[in-house]
Amino acid sequence: MITTGPVGEWFWEPSPVLDAAASGASRAVALVGEVRDVLASLGLVGDGGTGSVEVCELSAMGRPVFERRDVPFDVLAGQAAAVRLLPDQFLTVFLRLPGEWVEAGVRRRAEELFVVRVHLWGQGGMVLGMGVYADPWLTQDLRERPQPEVAAENAPRLAAALGRISALTRSEVDPGDETRHARPTPDGFADLLAEGAAYADSWGTFEVPARWRRLMKLLPGGYGEEEDYECTTEEPVRYAEVRCGERLLGFLWASVDGAAGYEPRSAAGDAAFGAGVPWLLRFRAARSGGAGAPAALDGCLGRTEAGVTVGAVVHRAPSLDALQELSGRG
Repeated sequence: MITTGPVGEWFWEPSPVLDAAASGASRAVALVGEVRDVLASLGLVGDGGTGSVEVCELSAMGRPVFERRDVPFDVLAGQAAAVRLLPDQFLTVFLRLPGEWVEAGVRRRAEELFVVRVHLWGQGGMVLGMGVYADPWLTQDLRERPQPEVAAENAPRLAAALGRISALTRSEVDPGDETRHARPTPDGFADLLAEGAAYADSWGTFEVPARWRRLMKLLPGGYGEEEDYECTTEEPVRYAEVRCGERLLGFLWASVDGAAGYEPRSAAGDAAFGAGVPWLLRFRAARSGGAGAPAALDGCLGRTEAGVTVGAVVHRAPSLDALQELSGRG
């Protein structure tokens, strides 16, 4: 299962940068790139990825004096080289990386599998962090189903990456706090088959509502009980694929009891969320016009909006939960 929040995180504290004002930003970007290279050498990340750089005053965190967001890494490196960091400033370099794992010999991909970030204080102190956003390293998936074979295929490469990053930074790895999903350790994750998960079905309990809230923030006015169809159902659902070209971004669905909505495909990353907005607005207009949810879905079939197309073929899922699970896989 793929998540929008980290399944686990790890941290390192490299030696301080001696001349942070002149070279700190370049060193931070270089370190992020070196971590990316470690992950790539183990087959954990693929091509692509976008980065951001931000500089704030320590007295006004959250109000950047310099920022560049969501740009290719090579562009980011050039822009960061121009940054001159003052002693009372704080710099963050953030890199989202698409990645891959293996299930029964089949390679799966997510557009945001790893996030690497470096925090640098103007006086030279530095912290490196890395988060992972899927569960193939765990002996039990995020719906509490054993997957020891999947973990055996993937966890050793994650452990190797953590070891190599420690060698790169010449510092010990510090596992982050236990998350809703799992407990990080110095070489990966604790064995959930042995100690159990902190929460039952953490993906369904936390991730599905988090995805819905993120999607609703993109809608004008958010979710409205009067404007929008019900967003949950216990009935089977009819759904159609939402694509941009050949890329599957999500699923538009409706049920016979008057519910309808959109499930973003987690593996597609940020684009999956934006792709649902025009169709949810079409649903809103359909409801305002008195159409039922099944008719609203039918009215979207085969249509294209802003380069995103709803398929003409209708599929069926036994439940909304089953469709949500499908949307959360690689």
